[in-house]
Amino acid sequence: MRYFQLLLGKVEESLGAVLPITAIVLIISVTVAPLTPETMLLFLFGALLLVFGMGLFSLGVDMSMIPMGDGMGVEIGKARRIGIPLLVCFLVGVIITVAEPDLQVLAEQLPTVPNFVLIAAVSVGVGFFLVIAQIRMMLNIPLSFTLLFFYAIIFLLSFFVPDHFIPAAFDYGGVTTGPVTVPFIMALGVGLAAIRSDKNSSSDSFGLIALCSIGPILSVMLLGIFLPDAGAAYTSVTLPRPETTKDAAQLFFREIPAYAAEVAVAVLPIVGLFLLFQLIFRRFHRHQLGRIAIGLIYTYIGLVMFLTGVNVGFMPAGQTIGTAIASSGNGKWLLIPIGALVGYFIVRAEPAVRVLARQVEEISNGMISQRSINFSLSIGIAAAVGLSMLRILTGISALWFLVPGYAAALLLSFFVPQIFTGIAFDSGGVASGPMATTFLLPLAMGACETLGGNVLTDAFGIVAMVAMTPLLTIQVMGLIGKLRRSAAERRKPARYEFLLDGAENGIIYWDAG
Repeated sequence: MRYFQLLLGKVEESLGAVLPITAIVLIISVTVAPLTPETMLLFLFGALLLVFGMGLFSLGVDMSMIPMGDGMGVEIGKARRIGIPLLVCFLVGVIITVAEPDLQVLAEQLPTVPNFVLIAAVSVGVGFFLVIAQIRMMLNIPLSFTLLFFYAIIFLLSFFVPDHFIPAAFDYGGVTTGPVTVPFIMALGVGLAAIRSDKNSSSDSFGLIALCSIGPILSVMLLGIFLPDAGAAYTSVTLPRPETTKDAAQLFFREIPAYAAEVAVAVLPIVGLFLLFQLIFRRFHRHQLGRIAIGLIYTYIGLVMFLTGVNVGFMPAGQTIGTAIASSGNGKWLLIPIGALVGYFIVRAEPAVRVLARQVEEISNGMISQRSINFSLSIGIAAAVGLSMLRILTGISALWFLVPGYAAALLLSFFVPQIFTGIAFDSGGVASGPMATTFLLPLAMGACETLGGNVLTDAFGIVAMVAMTPLLTIQVMGLIGKLRRSAAERRKPARYEFLLDGAENGIIYWDAG
């Protein structure tokens, strides 16, 4: 009964996140971009799966992934020999990345590079930068300096990388931190920082996702330099056309085994790693292990439902809407405001975003609320999708946005509290999850194909844009908060002491603040 009540609460939260984007698509479908009945039917079925899938996933993560990652982080941090925690961090990074479902999908972007080579390079990149993140925490190196150093290398390398590798590289930086890996890595960071008692321990809880996102970018860029003849290809997706509601339901049921297998491949390595950890450290008691096991089942079922819903239901709707608006003559410029509106609401339906916002509020003791994080992310993703639609309409290179965007974000990192920098760069990896790759990317692809653009350089850059803009909006939020606190301190009058003579002689303390 207790679990049922918790699940009901999570489903209600999911309903609140999914309803706005569902309403927007319904309005668009009866105005500027009519959808066929079968496409709308798939979308509605997908939305239903999203609501229940997100609810189960969110509850499961709270019960399993977060305790597992936190416990492993604490024990790793206690190790006296430096080599052991670094080796564990590297193995964790490699294992969870190889298993990430979105990585398998994006590997098809560069078909002339063997999937094994691409996935191995990206996984090693994540593992290496998880080690870098651990070293940074051990040596208490400011996150802003670390990010500045590695992003300088990235943009220096971009001058030597073939054009079609650049959007793919930044896309990989976003999707490798997916719904399975984000809760685990974030909890690992909390655990690693928990054993410290200095003033930076809370801010150092964030930043692992930020650094792990750098590894895939550098890995793919290096592949582009050493394999310059490797090309990229894009094949149009054939949209399903179910004739009846029964056909639509059967389509979802047919796809469930495939996504069930993908999620199993993603979750089982983490489970195996945790069991090995438990055998060595014996950290968790029997009742805790039972709760974690139930949570893993919820996580698994919820993620299968979620991925089936977005891939089967949302992808056709996104591509159809993009195609319809782009083919409407002068109405194609509506792609910008409509894309921004969709981006504003769709980020709320990312399962990992909910995990991030909740952990931010808990670690900051409520000083940084979930509402403020969600609002900042919504503004950022709205800007990202709007600018991506502008790129598709005009053919502007993604680098004209990415270079100044990252430069501004890195500059801001020296003026805002470190915790906001960690949250902002973590949010970039978290926001570019399944909803971005299964609705926003098809939306961009449909528009780009219709307008005759280059899908690989124009449409695929939308994931990179989605990963970049939260870096700015969340740090701007932190800067505004810092300036307001400074102004309040300047306005606060000093405490004055008055000695009053009269009928009631005494000391009265006055504080206008």
